Amino acid sequence: MIGLSFVYIIAGLLFAAWAALTLVAKAQPRRITSAAFWGLLAFSFLAGDALGDLGNGVLVLALVGLGGFGLVGRAEPPTTSEPQRQASAARHGNRLLLPALIVPGVALLGTLAAPGFIDPKQVTLVCLAAGAVIAVVVTSLWLRPPPLAPLQEGRRLAAQVGWAIILPQLLASLGAVFALAGVGEIVGSLVGALIPDGARFVAVLVFTLGMAGFTILMGNAFAAFPVMMAAVGLPVLVSALGGNPAIIAAIGMLAGFCGTLLTPMAANFNIVPALLLELDDRNAVIKAQVATALPLLAINTLLIWGLAFR
Repeated sequence: MIGLSFVYIIAGLLFAAWAALTLVAKAQPRRITSAAFWGLLAFSFLAGDALGDLGNGVLVLALVGLGGFGLVGRAEPPTTSEPQRQASAARHGNRLLLPALIVPGVALLGTLAAPGFIDPKQVTLVCLAAGAVIAVVVTSLWLRPPPLAPLQEGRRLAAQVGWAIILPQLLASLGAVFALAGVGEIVGSLVGALIPDGARFVAVLVFTLGMAGFTILMGNAFAAFPVMMAAVGLPVLVSALGGNPAIIAAIGMLAGFCGTLLTPMAANFNIVPALLLELDDRNAVIKAQVATALPLLAINTLLIWGLAFR
């Protein structure tokens, strides 16, 4: 049965290819350390189970060290030339967007069909990875770019983002560490005094503000989720007030994503785009998103209050 290991293998092979291409690229800035970064990331996906907790912890520290000290350089690999890309864009027009629809299309159809040979718990992730592979194959057969163009272009984009590409994974892991350390219970004991008995709206407001607030601090709603669910979501909204856990969890994540729009900690979403666009203000993306984030947070609060307790 195909499971999450399939996704890890695809990702690991991709990172390994980036490491190899970086290592042989003579013009690559910080070539050795950049290749080491992508190689360690590939090793974590392909052989992380064999390393154990201590080995994976050391590997993560090595990745943080390489990224934190600016040892991962940007890449400008040789692929198609600018005139070739412009000619292709003029020739194919908006049809170039069609391959991008393959990825969500395969993920959606695969999830709905739920083939028996795919682990039902991981069917969406498996189909998402399969959709990405299919999209690359279809696009390559259609546009006939140089054989290494998909890998080189992926390496170029990943190098422009840099170490921040692994930030969501690290921050999601941080949420799991916080949950195991009992941070949720500690936060729950502190905010419990703020929520009067039976005060449904106040409890929902504390939950959504907490989701957004922890996301702002940690940069990732996946890191905030286990903390706030343990603190308020499960003990108060679900157990004490009888709320629907599916609605609370789903919309609660959306409340956390509102915090993502407001924080420089979500560097890959808010700081990296400003750098890639060469904006003078590195916080320009965040400032543009405030008017969207705050109303959405209020709407998510009202949605949980109005839908989760029927």
